[in-house]
Amino acid sequence: MHEAIRILRARLALYLDLIRWDRPAGWLLLLWPTLAALWLAAGGFPGWHLLLVFTLGTILMRSAGCCVNDVADREFDLHVKRTAARPVTSGRIGAGEALTVGAVLALLAFVLVLSTNLVTIAWSFAALAVTLVYPFAKRVLSMPQAVLGVAFSFGIPMAYAAVLAGAPWELLHNPGRIAGPGFMGAVLDSVPWQAWALMAGNLFWVLAYDTEYAMVDRDDDLKIGMKTSAITLGRADVPAVIAFYLAYLGIWTALLWPTVNQGIWLLALLAALAQVAWHWRLIRDRSREGCFRAFRANHWLGFTVFAGVVAGLA
Repeated sequence: MHEAIRILRARLALYLDLIRWDRPAGWLLLLWPTLAALWLAAGGFPGWHLLLVFTLGTILMRSAGCCVNDVADREFDLHVKRTAARPVTSGRIGAGEALTVGAVLALLAFVLVLSTNLVTIAWSFAALAVTLVYPFAKRVLSMPQAVLGVAFSFGIPMAYAAVLAGAPWELLHNPGRIAGPGFMGAVLDSVPWQAWALMAGNLFWVLAYDTEYAMVDRDDDLKIGMKTSAITLGRADVPAVIAFYLAYLGIWTALLWPTVNQGIWLLALLAALAQVAWHWRLIRDRSREGCFRAFRANHWLGFTVFAGVVAGLA
């Protein structure tokens, strides 16, 4: 009995390592823009139900994404110092087992989405498709971070749909809308243009921090033929990262300015710009340590923007 418990604990520890449980920065990068979108769509606190659904769903989907990504990259990760010891790459977890774990986590996230509405459920399939495509984009695209940007920003239109598309299963009262073009209209109409503009702005943030991340592994990626924004941008990487940050903050400021308390938002914006300046100092010499530190600190910038939205709407 004790031996079975020991084996179970060891396996659980491997699964937690697989989903990067001890590195929450990954799911925080997903969470802050999603929650900001919830607050903006609701004009304030969105309610405990949606807050719980999107918080837990974000953690689960990021964890599932880690499983898929590690299986897709297991041959490449062998040649990268930072990733060689990952459970799938090192052979401690098989590819099939990792995909099973990822499928279970994605299914749990889908169960949460089922408590929202049919329109949000429809958008969740699009989000899942982009998540599955991203690990393979690094083989063919010179800027695969753009695909990651879409995947990491899809919580924004989903949040708007969850708030604006009606009560759970409301469309079931009108089956004709589900079967006909009316349902597609409901899916598209549930997300206003502002949400897509926020998503586009957030994509620039993802480009910024994932380029920092790619700068850490640039030497290894060049050897194995991996395509990343850090390689594509070359010596323009540092100014490009700063430009991405400024584009992100500029787009969000333009969109939020008529909605939030402008004085409060300006304070949040200044705090965010101070962090951008700090990031420049960390990455300007392109050291692995500085770039990785900058990447890991990005969740604080996301939190700053989220806090500015919450306080600005209060």
